Amino acid sequence: MFAHIGPEALLVSLALLLALVSPQLGATWFARAERALAVVARRRSLSVLLCGFSALAMRLALLPWLPIPDPMLHDEFSYLLAGDTFAHGRLTNPTPPMWLHFETFHVIFHPTYASMYQPLPGLALAFGQVVFGHPFWGVWLSVGLMCAAFCWMLQAWLPPSWALLGGMLPVLRFGVFSYWGNSYAGGTLAATGGALALGALPRIMRRQRVRDAVVMAIAIAMLANTRPYEGLFVSVSVLAALVAWIWRKRLPKGIWMKRVAVPLLIALASGGAATTYYCWRVTGNPLRLPQQVNRDTYAIAKYFYWQKPYVKPIYHNEPMRHFYERVELLHFTAQHSPRGLVLGTAIKIGVGWIFYICPALTIPLFFLPYLIRDRRIRFLLIATAACLAGNAVVAFYAPHYSGPVAAAIVAIVLQGMRHLRTWQFDSRPTGLFLVRALVVVSILMIPIEVHVLRIPPMPDSWQRVGGTRRSMLVHLSSLPGHQLVLVRYHFDHDPFFEWVYNDADIDQAKVVWARDMGPDQNEELLRYYNDRHAWLLEADTSPPRLAPYAGKAGIRPTGLESHAHSSTGDLAP
Repeated sequence: MFAHIGPEALLVSLALLLALVSPQLGATWFARAERALAVVARRRSLSVLLCGFSALAMRLALLPWLPIPDPMLHDEFSYLLAGDTFAHGRLTNPTPPMWLHFETFHVIFHPTYASMYQPLPGLALAFGQVVFGHPFWGVWLSVGLMCAAFCWMLQAWLPPSWALLGGMLPVLRFGVFSYWGNSYAGGTLAATGGALALGALPRIMRRQRVRDAVVMAIAIAMLANTRPYEGLFVSVSVLAALVAWIWRKRLPKGIWMKRVAVPLLIALASGGAATTYYCWRVTGNPLRLPQQVNRDTYAIAKYFYWQKPYVKPIYHNEPMRHFYERVELLHFTAQHSPRGLVLGTAIKIGVGWIFYICPALTIPLFFLPYLIRDRRIRFLLIATAACLAGNAVVAFYAPHYSGPVAAAIVAIVLQGMRHLRTWQFDSRPTGLFLVRALVVVSILMIPIEVHVLRIPPMPDSWQRVGGTRRSMLVHLSSLPGHQLVLVRYHFDHDPFFEWVYNDADIDQAKVVWARDMGPDQNEELLRYYNDRHAWLLEADTSPPRLAPYAGKAGIRPTGLESHAHSSTGDLAP
């Protein structure tokens, strides 16, 4: 995450030096390029499509260097469970027999078996799985949709050329070159919902069209079904601004009721009905989110600083107890002291800065005092500040939590670049050169970003639940019959490196992953799956060791023993 900061800071430093020494460098070429882009930018629909298809084309071009990713994190496997559930035409799954052996992170097992997350990212993964044969293509399409939505949103706030540049910035930076486009952990659809909501607002104010009201309602539904907490800040902001505008302008009641209020309310009611129906099917309560069920079942730490921890629940396996009782709770309690709160807030700011801004886009933010007085984007500043303040009072943070205001952050940076463009030093166009150079820096960073993404974080451990698990799954799937893998961990196992994740229909899956819970409980599982070939995976050995399970039930002679021995200890990618 940090490896690209140094090279980018070096390039920005070089740009600053050239801006002071030779700000006319390349002026003719830059002017020609800007005129050509301005021609494209004036064709608004073409600009939107260009941003979307550029993201898709770039990710396709990078497949030889950045192949389809393997899931590694708890969140990714949970989203993939949702995608597999929807791909099978179901909203949720019945609680599987022997569910204690399958218990895992960010998944609920009662009253149904489902991902704890909101459904929209899972629907995107299901689309990729059903239409293109792999969930990754749902991620791929969502990145293109996000970049197109950014351009569309920015066209309502900024001149066309700047909107086109803003739609291309996520293509060059956090859209394609981040975990948003290279994992299954989400982010893009929340950012798309935020962009659509913020883009619909000024359009409604200018033309009062039914279609813009419907887009706003769809955007709010997207936010509710991706990042409901952070999305609430954006949704309330745009609806409050819309009501205030209608009140201030005193539009004829017939116009705003017919063109804005009624279509907006109908679309919102439809989206709300779909969401509550989903919750009812999954949790049995239309007003209770699956995430609430999961946290009430397993968590000790709560989300907000002022909340008291949950009463410690009963855990059925050591990795989950370790994660919730030690990792999460220690992080939560550490931030209850003034020092911990300051440190935690500083880490959130740093993580957000690295993801969205980095050195290349920091310089325009020095014009923030001018931006605060800038009426053009004042509302975007308010909406962004509200969302970030909401992030600040939550104990946990990842960059996609701020996804609903990602487009607003880009708009603020662009407006800062517009101010920077007019800045002169010693009567020379220093700011103009800097703006151009920062775009060039973003382009020059592409090979560095690719290289950074190819470096696995914490290689040995992460690869065990990434490439090695995938290799083992492919191997087991190639064997005759159905397989059952009992996963055994050492006493000091890191709970972030979890192997036990399963398909939506566990009983019909070719390979079932289960927790080793001791000979007696394992015997019950083996009897239930008496038609499967049982294996024991020593997950914490290096490399992980797969061998036939030799418990009470033993291994019936199936001819697979030779396969087992040939694969044992030789599954590292």
